[in-house]
Amino acid sequence: MINILLNLNRGIIKKSIRSILLFFCLTKSIFTFSQNDSVKIDHQKLLKVTIGTSLLYTSSLYALNELWYADFPKSDFHYFNDNGEWKQMDKLGHVYSSYMGGFIGKEALLYAGLKEREAILYGGGLGFLFLSTVEVFDGYSEEWGFSWGDIASNAIGTSLLMGQELLFQEQIIIPKFSYSSTSYSKYRPNTLGSNFQESLIKDYNGQTYWLSVNLNGVYSKIKPNWLNLAMGFGASGLVSSQGDFISSKGELISQYRQFYLSPDIDLTKVKSNKKIIKTLLKAANFVKLPSPTLEFNEVNGTKFHWLFF
Repeated sequence: MINILLNLNRGIIKKSIRSILLFFCLTKSIFTFSQNDSVKIDHQKLLKVTIGTSLLYTSSLYALNELWYADFPKSDFHYFNDNGEWKQMDKLGHVYSSYMGGFIGKEALLYAGLKEREAILYGGGLGFLFLSTVEVFDGYSEEWGFSWGDIASNAIGTSLLMGQELLFQEQIIIPKFSYSSTSYSKYRPNTLGSNFQESLIKDYNGQTYWLSVNLNGVYSKIKPNWLNLAMGFGASGLVSSQGDFISSKGELISQYRQFYLSPDIDLTKVKSNKKIIKTLLKAANFVKLPSPTLEFNEVNGTKFHWLFF
């Protein structure tokens, strides 16, 4: 394990460890001195959450380093403006990931005995913390750099989660994700992925990010209460970060945006008396279910898909 960690930039590891320890130390202090006597914290569960999250945090950083950064040279810390690249698909990924990370942090603290408000205040920023550490990785990579656009996207995702929870005590707008393999990775496998696992993260052409709106949350008379309407955002032809791409055979591949409209289900509204089923439904709710979908794009106009994922 030590040899594995030594493969990573030492400065990044130190920053990562400091960040996660500071987060949980501050959280523990707030719990200890809380004046709200109605909050009954299970300290054994809190310890499990702390250890489990720390291990997940560290292992995820290592896996990301091996999958994304290992093949690229390191550099001194620097900044890079990438706001005009990849049709902003990478920014949508940051919004989605920071929201999901905060949701996991909230659920973990609920498990430890906190009330909803305290859990979202202290756990909702976990996604922002993790992705900000990833941004430090970018800052030390010669291929990229620290992006304030990415930080802003992280903040949007975190704000979407925490804002809805604090204002409405529920999540009416839920970011979701879907992915279908494409043929674009063959042109640049190092950039877009050489296998399914890599392409799932790297190939923006196959990714679709959704904002799934619970109709009952918008207007309480709309039934059933699990019915959602999802708006999706995607892009195609993203072989290079900016502009069109010409392959070695002379093929011209043009970039264009894609927009989707589709019915969806809020799985957290599906009733179940079993705790494990409820947990699985919450986890699955971050994935957009295949369903009939209307697509609008800049090249082919309007298309209808009987099932789209």
